[in-house]
Amino acid sequence: MNNNKRVLPLVSAGALLLAPLAAAAEELNSADTAWILTSAALVLFMTVPGLALFYGGLVRAKNVLSVLMHCFAITSLASILWVVAGYSLALTEGNDALGGLSRLFLAGIGADTLHGNLPESVFVMYHLTFAIFAPALIVGGLAERMKFSALLAFTGLWLLLVYVPVCHWMWGGGWLQRLGVMDFAGGIVVHTSGGIAALVAALMLGPRKGFPRTPMPPHNLTMTATGGGILWVGWHGFSAGSALMANGAAGMAMLTTHIAAAAAALVWMSIEWIRYGKPSVLGIITGMVAGLGMISPAAGFVGPGGALFIGIAAGGLCFFSIQVIKRRWQVDDALDVFPVHGVGGMAGAVLTGIFAAESLGGSGLAAESGMLGQVALQAFGVGVTLAWSGAVSFVLLKGLDAVLGIRVGADEETEGLDIAQHDSKGYNM
Repeated sequence: MNNNKRVLPLVSAGALLLAPLAAAAEELNSADTAWILTSAALVLFMTVPGLALFYGGLVRAKNVLSVLMHCFAITSLASILWVVAGYSLALTEGNDALGGLSRLFLAGIGADTLHGNLPESVFVMYHLTFAIFAPALIVGGLAERMKFSALLAFTGLWLLLVYVPVCHWMWGGGWLQRLGVMDFAGGIVVHTSGGIAALVAALMLGPRKGFPRTPMPPHNLTMTATGGGILWVGWHGFSAGSALMANGAAGMAMLTTHIAAAAAALVWMSIEWIRYGKPSVLGIITGMVAGLGMISPAAGFVGPGGALFIGIAAGGLCFFSIQVIKRRWQVDDALDVFPVHGVGGMAGAVLTGIFAAESLGGSGLAAESGMLGQVALQAFGVGVTLAWSGAVSFVLLKGLDAVLGIRVGADEETEGLDIAQHDSKGYNM
């Protein structure tokens, strides 16, 4: 996320976030404040109800309430953890690995406290919505078979041990940011870290009963389409809000986000049409989400041409990633979190190192060594995040399995998590 008056060519997104703490405080800017307030609401809207509806429609009817419950519970849990320690450890001045302790329980933040030209309360709230969305993404990988108690414990610990450090590394003055790795709106921080965690969880839980022999079609594509539409709209708070100002960088981020989503949706639809004879609603929605994920790290750094290429790449790459991961390797990432968000976020981060170049219409690269150097930096940032999130996720799930057990019993899975875990039915007819 950028905290400057313009997107600077020699820094990664979010660079100089700490500068306002060291420099004389600016005066509050009402226009910027209004836009970030709006963006925070849009990003929260992406999780509840957006992601909840999107995921809820994709599972079987007997598990719809469990997915909605997961999204609402994670929203609540992540919010409290962010207030208690997450914000301070992620986005205050500290060392290369973690922030400091000065804002534990949001100490010292009042209505008049500023972070740059924004109220710090607004800055806290905006970043809080990212901290909610990242662990909520993981739900799609473990849907229909994980104990609710284990899910809460895992996502809470994952937020503090994975999301918070990676957020600091990239956006809080940490070591990846200092190296010049670029991530405008979360391709690395959110999608790479969450995507690999979902894949690890899917592998450790094992496939759903009957997978891959038994068909498990979405129970309500109308619900999924509604959630997908909310994601498309809300994502502009994700991307355009990451400029942290109401300026041209925000406008370009909104435009490039929309272009990439539209291009990816059409490409995915076209591939299905050619391959299977008919275009599907689920296909065009999934393509759109893939485009949103892949443009996230690049949104404020690339121009319309770069966004178009990234969107086309997202539609094709993520489509074929699902074929490989789910069909060929038979990994039951239930709602395709890793092939869509993980692969999309990683590829988008690397492509940022190309299309951010001024010669290709971008705002400029952070690496003084040019395009190849920036691509190498981007790949390094992706690799580090993959390794950290994957390893920590594995250790957490191993430990929780020993203490709580992470998977519901076979009878509970057959009955459905709505009744087995939450004593409710999504539909009474």
